[in-house]
Amino acid sequence: MDLKKYPKYTIIVRGYTPKQTESILEAMKGYEKEFAIEVTMNTDSALEMIQTLNENYGEQIMIGAGTVMNIDEERAAISSGAKFLLGPQSFTKEMITFAHEKGVLTVPAAFTPSEVTSLFRKGADIVKVFPASSVGPSYFKAIQAPLGHLPLMAVGGVSVNNITEYLNNDCQYFGLGSGMFHKKDVVSQNVAGLRRSITELLALDTVVS
Repeated sequence: MDLKKYPKYTIIVRGYTPKQTESILEAMKGYEKEFAIEVTMNTDSALEMIQTLNENYGEQIMIGAGTVMNIDEERAAISSGAKFLLGPQSFTKEMITFAHEKGVLTVPAAFTPSEVTSLFRKGADIVKVFPASSVGPSYFKAIQAPLGHLPLMAVGGVSVNNITEYLNNDCQYFGLGSGMFHKKDVVSQNVAGLRRSITELLALDTVVS
């Protein structure tokens, strides 16, 4: 997969129902290229959701799997149509190689400079720094000073309230879960409210110093 085609923002779907998820995708109309959708593997019927979403929206939106813990889950997610894989921990070389053979992008997680370097050496496309809130926005600029410009994703505690700080510290990608939408909008499938959250986030990106 061409990394240039991967969106800056990944919306993390964890524990949402299929209808709630579809309301999010409806709210994304016109912004399909700005966001990817990650269905976590610990969501009920995750594989069925990944397959259905890809069948219905896969031409417009990148649909992938999150919380991928091992190669068995990886194989199942890819069989269901996942175009990318995120994990809360490191991926093995075998997992990264298998994904690339299938044309699937990999986003394993790391925390320290050594872990970040190790994953890129294994072939990871993007490295997810998790939980990002534990190290803070300045970590992204600091780690790249000695290591060079890197495709890093901030996940964990990222929201509209702090995302500009990450953008200003040279963070390239973001995974947003509970910090993306107002919970009541998700629960009630309030498309207008969900869309407001999307436009508010994108507006912040345009005013970064």
